[in-house]
Amino acid sequence: MSTPASPTASSRGHRTTGGILRTLFLNRYLLFLLVLTLYTGLIERLGGLKGGWTFLSHQYLEIGLVLCLYWYLNAVVRPSRWQAVLAAAPILLAYIGQDIYYLLLGKVFRFVELTEVRELLNVTSTRFLILIVLAGLIPFCGVLWCINYRRPKAIVLGLLPLVLIVAATRFAPEQVLRSYKVMRIWVVNWSDEMPVELNGRFVMLVYREAERRISLNRTATFQDRPAYELEARKRAEWLKKTGSRRNVHLVVMESFVDPTLFKGAAYTKDPIHPDFRRLFGKRMGFSISPVFGGKTSQAEFEVLCGVPAFQELAGVEFNSFTGVPAYCLPGTLELAGYRTVATNSFKPTFFNAVSAYEGIGFGEMYFPREYVDDATTYLSTGDTTGEIYMFDGELFRQNLEFVEDALSDRDAPPLFNYVLTMFGHLPYVLNKDKRPYLLKLVSRHRDPTLERVANLFYYRSQAVAAYVERLKKIDPRSLIILVSDHVPPLQGLTTYKKLRYLDNRKGNLHLNRILFIEDGRVRTHATIHHYDVPKIILDYLSQGQYCRENRCGFNGNKLLVDRDGLRDEYLRLMAHAID
Repeated sequence: MSTPASPTASSRGHRTTGGILRTLFLNRYLLFLLVLTLYTGLIERLGGLKGGWTFLSHQYLEIGLVLCLYWYLNAVVRPSRWQAVLAAAPILLAYIGQDIYYLLLGKVFRFVELTEVRELLNVTSTRFLILIVLAGLIPFCGVLWCINYRRPKAIVLGLLPLVLIVAATRFAPEQVLRSYKVMRIWVVNWSDEMPVELNGRFVMLVYREAERRISLNRTATFQDRPAYELEARKRAEWLKKTGSRRNVHLVVMESFVDPTLFKGAAYTKDPIHPDFRRLFGKRMGFSISPVFGGKTSQAEFEVLCGVPAFQELAGVEFNSFTGVPAYCLPGTLELAGYRTVATNSFKPTFFNAVSAYEGIGFGEMYFPREYVDDATTYLSTGDTTGEIYMFDGELFRQNLEFVEDALSDRDAPPLFNYVLTMFGHLPYVLNKDKRPYLLKLVSRHRDPTLERVANLFYYRSQAVAAYVERLKKIDPRSLIILVSDHVPPLQGLTTYKKLRYLDNRKGNLHLNRILFIEDGRVRTHATIHHYDVPKIILDYLSQGQYCRENRCGFNGNKLLVDRDGLRDEYLRLMAHAID
């Protein structure tokens, strides 16, 4: 009787390899990660946050968190053939909910947004409510139903890490942010979406809530919503009585640096367009920006809210706004009967723009349709081939059409028209087929970035001149202000020093061009701060009454050194911006 042949080493190796592959493939944790990777990759293709390989290659802490949470849910759900799916459902629903929020509203979800659920339900149709229940509540209740409540110790002990994270975020937010630095979690302050793409949805939910808690703690003594609301309404009533109801056009221009202010630089052609030179000549002023080289939102904050951007809370001020009314200048104007409109030529996630603009007081906001799923926006980037950002001239052309339409109705409310440009942003790219280089930099210190910026300025100054001239025709009795957010970084401080920007005078890196056109005439002020802009607007609208009742340095053609004296006003405003 023959004995069965023993398996060869080769066949044993094949079975071993096959068993390992089957084990890996059938491992629920690996499958769960694969599903999350595929899901985040799909969301990216639909216009959402970056995922897929980015999820696997960068979000290490996020992966650890979701795996721990998945392990816990597997441990507490009763064993069945659906156990792995039921355990994954809450995590997937949390991802899906945040991504729907991003796709619909154009901003990253934060825990504080949960306060808006009641308002959302009040305005949601019955059909959509039913859809929410079917998509979210039923699977969540299914998980609760399938939990093995006979293992109370496992349920409680497994929840302990989550409870500790929540408690630390609530009661020790400074330590939470410090731990992120220790773990080398990189968080940029100019984008709301990039930190999520680099670090993960759950990781950044905790980080942003810790930031908010720090802000709340630091401003607690300034929180008095009823009194704050009452003061805002009194200001609006005062403006109704004293105001001229004229329109205001305020433009913040990205890195609109005047190349002729570099005393050690010369150019083969004047970098200022002849139309701009004829319109403004030597009647260009200076405004002191809170920042150098970046952080556009800090400049926006000052020109819209009228207080210094001290950045004393958790990051830049815009990132702390939650959308609740803070009654900056646009909020006051809206209460006074103005139509307040913000036009931003970049993404709504740029410095938390949507929530910040809502809190500042804009009743309408428009972003290019290339960045938002919004059929009502009037804005489109146009042809940006080879240039990254929307050209100023195209932005101004579309804004002028919007303004003409807004003013066509004589019974329409007065207009506050705010515009943010982006064309001068790093890396200062020009499509040479559309806008060829017209000049070269001549200097001992070579900086090709300054040469590009000088060429940019030629075309940008032409666009500004055309915009102002057209505004003067369609809205002659109005105030027009154009101000640079900050000077660009170029190749660093070396260029500014060696090419003697403003002759290296004290504070030169924070001095930016500002242009005023009052009732069709160019006007100059002595150097001001960015946070003086709202005061100038209120003084214009009240026909000088504002500065007769308040200190205004610009009215006496001098710079008021009042920054530190405005700290309490800043903290009070921020206390209600993050409320």
